[in-house]
Amino acid sequence: MPQSPPQPPGKRQRRIPNYAMYGDNAPAGGSNMFNFEWIPERSSLYGWEIDPHEHQSLFQILYMTHGQGHALLDDERRPLHAPALVVVPARRVHGFEFNPQVNGVVVTAAQKPLEAMVKIVMPELLHTLRKPLAINLPEQGRYTAGLMPLYLSIEREWRLAAMGQVAAGLSLITALLVQVARLSETLEPAVWPALSRRSLQLEKFRSLIDEHMRRRWTVAQYAEQLGISAGQLSRLTRESLGKSSIDMINERVLFEAQRELVYTNGSIKQIADSLGFEDESYFGRFFRKHMGVSPHAYRVQELER
Repeated sequence: MPQSPPQPPGKRQRRIPNYAMYGDNAPAGGSNMFNFEWIPERSSLYGWEIDPHEHQSLFQILYMTHGQGHALLDDERRPLHAPALVVVPARRVHGFEFNPQVNGVVVTAAQKPLEAMVKIVMPELLHTLRKPLAINLPEQGRYTAGLMPLYLSIEREWRLAAMGQVAAGLSLITALLVQVARLSETLEPAVWPALSRRSLQLEKFRSLIDEHMRRRWTVAQYAEQLGISAGQLSRLTRESLGKSSIDMINERVLFEAQRELVYTNGSIKQIADSLGFEDESYFGRFFRKHMGVSPHAYRVQELER
C-alpha cells in the first residue's frame, strides 16, 4: 500500500523525507541506474499531490504534456502549464500538485554514474545536471519537439531488459540533457521564473559548496561570502530544506567521495587529499560516520553490485 502523504507541497515540513522513488523507502545505496514512469502511474495513487521530499542519489526529468499543476523546488512554488519541463537534481527538495487531467513522463537516473558519463562526453552538461529547473515551454519550439521521442526511446530501453540496457539508457538520458541545455540557450529570459531572495541565497550557497568543498570551508566562511551570519545560514537551510548547513556541506563532500570511489581509480589516500582532508585516517572516520562503512568497504560493495 502506498504511504499517505502528510501535507500538500505548499506547507513546510520540519523533516524532509528521503525516498528512492516517492512513497518507497530510500535504500542505503543507489544501484538502480534508471527508471521510467508516466506521471499518472504514481501521482494518481496520492490524489495528484506529491509532498516535499528528496532523493539522495537520484536525478529526475519530468516532461508534462497535458494538464496543469505546480512544482515545488527547494523554497519556490512554480506554476506548470503543459508543455512543461522540470529538472530535479539529487538532494533537492521537491514536490508536485497536479490536476487529474495531467499526463506526461518522468525519467529517474542515478546521478553519480550520469555525472561520470557527462564528464567524459560533454563536461559543460554538469551545470544542466546539477541545476533545478521548472519552466513552461513553447508548444512549437524547435527543441520541445525533440523531447518526447527521446523519452519514448528511454521507455523502450527500460522495458526491454536486453544486453546494454544501462549503457543505452544513460546515453539517451545524456541526449535528453543536451536538449535541456539547448532550451536553456534559446528561450527568452522572461520565460525563466525569478527567484526569491531566499532561493537566490540557497543557490549561491550550493554554488559556493561546489567551488570550495575541497578546501573544507567552515559554515562561518560560507556565511561570510553570503553576507550573513552562520546562525542565519543555518536557519535558512533548516527552514527551507529541513537540514542544517553543515549537513548540506557534508552531503556534497560524501556525494563526491562516493563518485570518486566508484568511478575513478584513485587510491583512498588520493581521494582524501583531493577532498581536502588532512590525512587518510580522518577521511576514513568521516566516511564511516556518515555511511556506516569504510571507504574501502564501500568501494568493494559498490563495484560488486
